[in-house]
Amino acid sequence: MDNLTVGILGVVAVLSLIAIRVQVGVVLGLVAFVGISVIATTSAAWGILASIPQNFVAQWSLSAIPMFLLMGYIASQCGLTSGLFASARILLGRVPGGLASSTVVASALFASTSGSSVATAAAFARIAVPEMLKANYKPSLATGCVAAAGTLGSLIPPSILMILYGIFTNTSIGAIFLAGILPGILSAAAYILMITVRAWRDPSLAPSIQEKTSRSQIRAALLDIWPLPLLIAAVLGSIFTGIATPTEAAALGALVALAIAASRRSLSWLAIRKALVDTAEGTCTVLIIAVGAVMFSTFMGLSGLPNAFAALLLEYVDSVIGVILVVAVLYIILGMFVESASIMLLTIPVLQPILNSLGVDMIWFGIIVIKLLEIGMITPPVGMNVFVIRSALGRTVKLASVFKGATWFIVTDLVTLGLIIAFPAIALYLPTLMMK
Repeated sequence: MDNLTVGILGVVAVLSLIAIRVQVGVVLGLVAFVGISVIATTSAAWGILASIPQNFVAQWSLSAIPMFLLMGYIASQCGLTSGLFASARILLGRVPGGLASSTVVASALFASTSGSSVATAAAFARIAVPEMLKANYKPSLATGCVAAAGTLGSLIPPSILMILYGIFTNTSIGAIFLAGILPGILSAAAYILMITVRAWRDPSLAPSIQEKTSRSQIRAALLDIWPLPLLIAAVLGSIFTGIATPTEAAALGALVALAIAASRRSLSWLAIRKALVDTAEGTCTVLIIAVGAVMFSTFMGLSGLPNAFAALLLEYVDSVIGVILVVAVLYIILGMFVESASIMLLTIPVLQPILNSLGVDMIWFGIIVIKLLEIGMITPPVGMNVFVIRSALGRTVKLASVFKGATWFIVTDLVTLGLIIAFPAIALYLPTLMMK
């Protein structure tokens, strides 16, 4: 059996095992071990298995992951994010579809601290959806906007997916962080515009709210959300000005979150303990998948499959836009069945030779990839955010209603994605400023 055939069988084995819900990191590592044993020797496979985990986990840049997770968990456990929805509701409540738009704004701010789409969707499924249903919003809009807004956690920095992408493609993590800001704002603005237009055309979708707000309430709302802009400024400002690397900025963010919680007298040993435990669990989950992906990348390199696939694809598609469209279709299909980080780590080793041969800017491509992964998180039949919301709400809302509501946001995401592809400056403007 030639090496290329072994590589193809390895990819088939990975997809098959993931389809039956075997843990992704275990699948990637196990298939890689067997594949390397077949291509080389079992001794070589054991040697790679012994060296890769230690060498990979020891990378300094990876320490940004637990630091950003810690920052997010401290903010959540100490109540720094608790007033987001209420504050956004005061500011946007009287706009057509205001509660749904408030959810988008609050989710974007929450995502900027948690870095997790799933955590954002789970939180606002419990906070925002009951409020919208109480205001007689259609269940499809109430749940669909939470599912979609939760995906902003992947695109708005700091994002764990961005960190992993930067490490695996040898791209500046700070540049990717900055590249995600404008597309993230554009995505949120597109959601709000779509919600407002739909609610204006069909008031039964989101009945107007007649609540009156005073200046003192607006002032209190703004004061309630000040910790999050401060956290964002501390992290992204330190990176943009060159004061800190992304890893140092992550530690700074965790320190600032602790200081803010202490100043608000919401810091407790119980909250710190819970934040540390959640951080350890989240870090281990990410690193197990990442180590498996490094093993699988080594196996792919030995098989020669990435270069063979690149040569085959370039015979039929010889333009950057053509390759981007092929990647988009591939990611959307995979996103229906496989978790986001796993898709990215599984495909990047195969796609990078093609992208390098075409001279594709890897920062721009990274934003496209993350946007595609966002779409996959709400695409049927296995949109992860949709099932997170369904789990959080129990039988309150039917699964079909959540997917129905998410469809409008998928269309909006595709329009936004088209703009990012057509106008790369949307993603590249801020990183270009940093490099000057």
